[in-house]
Amino acid sequence: MTAPATTEIDLITCGFHALSEPLRLKVLDLLKSQELCVCELCEKLGVTQSKLSFHLKTLKEAGLVRSRQEGRWIYYSLNLAQFVVLEQYLADFRRFSNILPARSCQDNP
Repeated sequence: MTAPATTEIDLITCGFHALSEPLRLKVLDLLKSQELCVCELCEKLGVTQSKLSFHLKTLKEAGLVRSRQEGRWIYYSLNLAQFVVLEQYLADFRRFSNILPARSCQDNP
């Protein structure tokens, strides 16, 4: 069992790990337009609840989705704040990294 992410770098690492699996990307794509319950996600994705639960847990630990319980149903939605964290991380590379030509190893003293 994976411990929940605690630091910003842990959340970034968990976020990119969560984004690396095609089924999780499909879940996120479905949640872009609306909140959905587990049964609706299972139906739209054609997967069992046990398989989906594993992936939802990963997305939740990464902070990419939120859940709320209403009666016996659990509804999932995107946590847009965590997407902003991941976007900012990537944007910092574009803004602050100078891309310099590689130096030849022979140039090093």
